[in-house]
Amino acid sequence: MASVYDLKPRFQALLRPLVRQLARLGIIANQVTIAAALLSLAAGAALALLAGSRASLLLMPLVLFLRMALNAIDGMLAREHGQKSRLGALLNEIGDVVSDGALYLALVPALAPFGATAAPIIVFVFAAVLTEFTGVLGLTIGGQRRYDGPMGKSDRAAAIGFVTFIIALGVRGGVWLDVVMTLLALLAIWTSVRRARASLGETP
Repeated sequence: MASVYDLKPRFQALLRPLVRQLARLGIIANQVTIAAALLSLAAGAALALLAGSRASLLLMPLVLFLRMALNAIDGMLAREHGQKSRLGALLNEIGDVVSDGALYLALVPALAPFGATAAPIIVFVFAAVLTEFTGVLGLTIGGQRRYDGPMGKSDRAAAIGFVTFIIALGVRGGVWLDVVMTLLALLAIWTSVRRARASLGETP
């Protein structure tokens, strides 16, 4: 199933010169992981406080892009510069869940003035966390960490970034926001099912 995650190798290639420079400066992967989580928490708080402002919604695609870049950077620092650690693995998984929760729960107040209701957003957040949990579970039964789509971390970022971007540009809100969030939640649940099946399929 096609996923934005498939573009990761090209994205990493663009970031590699920056990663080398960061490594030379003594920046470590865990610092980048924590920075990504703190950025998401700050952005989520800002979106909630500025609810009703179309311009504030531009924070979402910007921060989601920066978060993806930081996530790629911390992984490359860990793998390519000898910084892998058990603490890093824990921070990475916990940071993803914290960041998703902070950013996507902020959509409840941020999109309410444009016609969105809370329930579909909350279900989407729950489903997003479930996809990451299911992805990690593969490791507990002797398989791999699963990144299958169609609604993995990068796919969620692309979808939410696009929705908030067009609202910020002046597209009228309405019931379609609830429809979109419900669809994204269903796709995330399907992603969890696909990840679970894939994990079971690769283990005896």
